[in-house]
Amino acid sequence: MSELDSLYQEVILDHSKRPRNLRKLEGANCQACGYNPLCGDKVQVYLTVRDGRVVDASFEGAGCAISTASASIMTETVKGKTVAEAEALFDGFHDLVTGKAHPGRVDLGKLEVFSGVCDYPTRVKCATLVWHTLRSALEGDRGEVTTE
Repeated sequence: MSELDSLYQEVILDHSKRPRNLRKLEGANCQACGYNPLCGDKVQVYLTVRDGRVVDASFEGAGCAISTASASIMTETVKGKTVAEAEALFDGFHDLVTGKAHPGRVDLGKLEVFSGVCDYPTRVKCATLVWHTLRSALEGDRGEVTTE
């Protein structure tokens, strides 16, 4: 394992063991629920959006290490972003974990730790569940998002 892979693994483990923003966000004006029927991961995403900007973000749920780490880093990353920037992050992240990354298209920052997920197709849905749920929340869709 390379030094970079080891670092990425450490970041994912840290966020899965000590997730940031794991709480119900009181006063959230956007929210959505997500479910991965293949592995049982469930997530609820809460957002406070004002004037086209994500002011706060959090999540609740239960899932595997990849799913939890993705939710933790996603909520950290989208805070302060415009809705358009959050959508661009969704696209960039989805491309990254599905192996269609376009270098320089969007700065993913910490989200780059998920670059190895594309090597494990069954884990892609774990990593992207929370992102599809975020998109649904931003679009005002309160139905349950599934990975199927």
